[in-house]
Amino acid sequence: MDKKKIAQYIEQEKLFSLKDKVLVTLSGGADSVALLRLLLDMGYTCEAAHCNFHLRGDESDRDEMFVRKLCLQLEIPLHIRHFQTTEEAAKRHISIEMAARELRYAWFEELRLQQGADVIAVAHHKDDNVETLLLNLIRGTGINGLLGIHPKNGKIVRPLLCLDRKEITEYLQGIGQTYVTDSTNLQDEYTRNKIRLNLLPLMQEINPSVKESLLRTAEHLNDAALLYNKGIEEGKQKVQTGQSIRIATLLEEPAPETLLFEILFPLGFNGTQIKDIFTSLSGQPGKIFLSKDWRVVKDRDLLLVTPANFSKAPTASFPDDLSLPFRLIMEEQEVTDNFVIPRDRTIACFDANKLKQPLTVRLCQQGDSFIPFGMTGRKKVSDYLTNRKFSLPRKEQQWVLCSGKHIIWLIGERTDNRFRIDENTRRVLIIKFIP
Repeated sequence: MDKKKIAQYIEQEKLFSLKDKVLVTLSGGADSVALLRLLLDMGYTCEAAHCNFHLRGDESDRDEMFVRKLCLQLEIPLHIRHFQTTEEAAKRHISIEMAARELRYAWFEELRLQQGADVIAVAHHKDDNVETLLLNLIRGTGINGLLGIHPKNGKIVRPLLCLDRKEITEYLQGIGQTYVTDSTNLQDEYTRNKIRLNLLPLMQEINPSVKESLLRTAEHLNDAALLYNKGIEEGKQKVQTGQSIRIATLLEEPAPETLLFEILFPLGFNGTQIKDIFTSLSGQPGKIFLSKDWRVVKDRDLLLVTPANFSKAPTASFPDDLSLPFRLIMEEQEVTDNFVIPRDRTIACFDANKLKQPLTVRLCQQGDSFIPFGMTGRKKVSDYLTNRKFSLPRKEQQWVLCSGKHIIWLIGERTDNRFRIDENTRRVLIIKFIP
């Protein structure tokens, strides 16, 4: 293998320079061992990092022992971290593969900062790139998922993307360097292995150059993606207002469903959900769609995008609690002949003798009801707010002032008729709402 090919690729993609310190991720497999040997041979300053995920029993310990011996032989610093991956995955309710990925990259960055390394070099190669393209295609993705693996992503660099698996193993054979083989790579239990062991060989029967064809397609899509992403960003600027999406403006876009996909897919919504959300745009308001961390509510004119973990605040004492997102100023006075009830939603007046102290403040809850001022019949708070054309998130943020178990004021909206001032009132309680 011509080392100039690697050197040219590193320079072309501006991955790092000879003056930089490189933290090499070293699993013990052929690709990571080749990466370390190549960089050392080319004069780069390297340190190695190895993760023991304890997922393959004795084999995991065998890999650790191999990298220890290799780094001792090559006289380079080695850093090792042990992870209880299965327990971590169960605790966080994610797959073992995802847990291992998140654990190792978090540690690599922590280690890079500790050791003063400039970049973290990982050993992805051409075949990994092809497998990623197919994996994304099978799972469903937009144009950006078809661009493959990027040579550089922040401090993560991939110098071997210009080589395939065959070139790597031939290089190691040529220098007499051994490596270890992960037995799970020879099984088709995981999706990526199924692609490597079953799908790609079948595709190569149809087209022996299918890997090269896929990578060329990804290269062509890179330029297309630049134009595509520019259009998407311009579209987002038009349709988004804060954390909401203007439905009418979205539907005026040339490809509204695609634009919606690019807004919501990064928030964890899958393709089927996004199609359902798009279909709901012509329907009645009130539909709710959930991803792991986000919620989309179909309102009248907007798609409201809010965190999914919205939780009700506990009941707060009044006026002692200072944690409320607003102020309530309370004043009690005798009723005189010239007293005039203010016609202002931010000021509430009550017959003080009808109230049970202390007053409390809380967010409205499902099933809450009150008797709106001027009426005699009970009305659900949710129905009242719906008539006021409040969105679901706005309803959830409606605070109420209570006397005992009774709501006396939808704060900033309307008081309860039972606690109104009448001809028998002698003392009035005036409460001002200050946002």
